[in-house]
Amino acid sequence: MTTYHFIGIKGSGMSALAQILHDMNFTVQGSDVEKRFFTQLPLENKGIPILPFQKENIKDNQTLIASAAYGEENDEVKEAMRRGIPVQKYPVFLGDFLEQFTSVAVAGSHGKTSTTGLLAHVLGAYKPTSYLIGDGTGKGEENSSFFVFEACEYRRHFLQYEPDYAIMTNIDFDHPDYFTDMEDVVSAFEEMAAKVKKGIVACGDDEYLQTLNAPVPIMYYGIDGKYDFNADNIHYDENGTTFDLHIRGDRIGTFTIPGFGRHNVLNALGVIALCHYEEVPASVIKEQLASFPGVKRRFTEKTFGTQILVDDYAHHPTEIKATLESAQQKYPGREIVAVFQPHTFTRTQTFLEEFAESLQAADSVYLCDIFGSAREDKGTLTIEDLQEKVPGSHIITENDVNQLAAHKDGVLLFMGAGDIQKFQQAYEEYASS
Repeated sequence: MTTYHFIGIKGSGMSALAQILHDMNFTVQGSDVEKRFFTQLPLENKGIPILPFQKENIKDNQTLIASAAYGEENDEVKEAMRRGIPVQKYPVFLGDFLEQFTSVAVAGSHGKTSTTGLLAHVLGAYKPTSYLIGDGTGKGEENSSFFVFEACEYRRHFLQYEPDYAIMTNIDFDHPDYFTDMEDVVSAFEEMAAKVKKGIVACGDDEYLQTLNAPVPIMYYGIDGKYDFNADNIHYDENGTTFDLHIRGDRIGTFTIPGFGRHNVLNALGVIALCHYEEVPASVIKEQLASFPGVKRRFTEKTFGTQILVDDYAHHPTEIKATLESAQQKYPGREIVAVFQPHTFTRTQTFLEEFAESLQAADSVYLCDIFGSAREDKGTLTIEDLQEKVPGSHIITENDVNQLAAHKDGVLLFMGAGDIQKFQQAYEEYASS
């Protein structure tokens, strides 16, 4: 019997896929750098071995799956090539693997992780569902009917998949180290749409998705226009958000979600549309939407003395706006403090003005040094360039997080896709000492 060996197992998608195979009673192990990542905790909890990179890990009886981040320069990939053992890239393996299920790809520049988690939560109460979420969460069911997964547009990885369905949340310009412009991003989504087998659920409020071409039916959802699935009469209170659902003009009922912000209502509509198409009972949809616990690093809250600390993955101006909106709706009247770590020099340079504009919706702003990528040249850009464009902002390091204690009753939003968690951890350690 083969052993599935993951080269770069701490990657979010790789970690999730390893968990899925383990849950399905396959033998799984992996290797990676020794630096600790939050994605390895679920692997450790399931007893999946994590080894340091070394060529000795490669054996003849293995099925090798490599993260897209590791190529021929990796010692294990080199050893596999020397032995003549095939190495499958993660997107290629996943594309083949999902063929045995009714598969749903969740694509979009923003909202993929939250929507994937919500969809899995709803479908799983109806039929056995396996899922792969971009926050490193994966669950496998041996006799799954559905396979729900996050499909990333970066480097057009999602073109490796031919899903039965796709939910498309939005199209926005991101990953400027790969995509040349908005037209390039749109073309990638058009290519992805051409690979869907049964149907697409798309957000009609997104101007680029409104003109999407596909060989399968497209069901639209939204708030601003008249679509197949509409939400209106949206209200917020301390328990979350309620809205009225209309399907092709007919009012179906009132639904509740624990989250805040327009983006969470849209995510819920996309999930409702897909589930309606697959004939999930409305009672199941309503109950599961109301009980969704959320996903990791998406407005993950904790009460800390008189403050609220929020860990969030927001790393694009659109996402920062959405996170700040959620905080303002959930905690009206409280000071909203943004602690932001830009992710990659390329993205920071490209969206410098947009980052500055989105951050100014916060009451106070603290900036952490830019988290760079090994694949890019940092150039001359510094965090001071962003600070100059955000009046009243402060630069913060792990050694001077004590400044945050001044915001006694504040909601502190730690936002970023790098290692922003270390700033929150440093602050908690300081304030607890």
